[in-house]
Amino acid sequence: MISRIAWFGFASLCCLARAVDLTSPEWQIKTAVLAAPPAERDACTVLGYANGAVVTLRQGTNSYICLADDPKQKGFSVACYHKDLEPFMARGRALARDGKNAKEVFKVREEEVKAGKLPMPDKGMLNVTTGKVDEATGEVTDLYTRYVIYIPYATPQTTGIPLVPVTEGAPWMMDAGTHRAHIMINPPKAAATAKDKPMAQDHKGHE
Repeated sequence: MISRIAWFGFASLCCLARAVDLTSPEWQIKTAVLAAPPAERDACTVLGYANGAVVTLRQGTNSYICLADDPKQKGFSVACYHKDLEPFMARGRALARDGKNAKEVFKVREEEVKAGKLPMPDKGMLNVTTGKVDEATGEVTDLYTRYVIYIPYATPQTTGIPLVPVTEGAPWMMDAGTHRAHIMINPPKAAATAKDKPMAQDHKGHE
């Protein structure tokens, strides 16, 4: 009969054998595309992390770019955005890598967009998907996606979109009148913990 100690040792080895490498290109690609529309996932370009740097894990053929979960950040969060936003996104990542904080990144990009040095599309969409990762299986559950629609220099006066959501799940605007003006759409959660509270910072890690 197998001793209790031997059994637990065997069970632990089995768990280790089944554990998924959450840093592998395969897992990063599989989970990054969760932020993309389902019909587009197989053809998205996927950016991920290798040795602390953002690299291209897969070159796609459609207009979407997905960004894998950053292993240095707490929690699971992936993003997908239109390829025309890549210069804006890449510039933000470069400035953050140089040690710039959020306010400094905003200021630099605002100046560069106004000067014509940094291309910024007149519209573009970013999806941000969060969830919980089972580290043993690599499966992601409790998926939730929020949407960010960039419309540079838009204001409530030019769009009719308010600065705060008028009801749960309603669109609202951030950074109105700037290069980074964008519409936020946070679909209602089944068990919201902060009803009608804007989630203003949740997408910044992807810029």
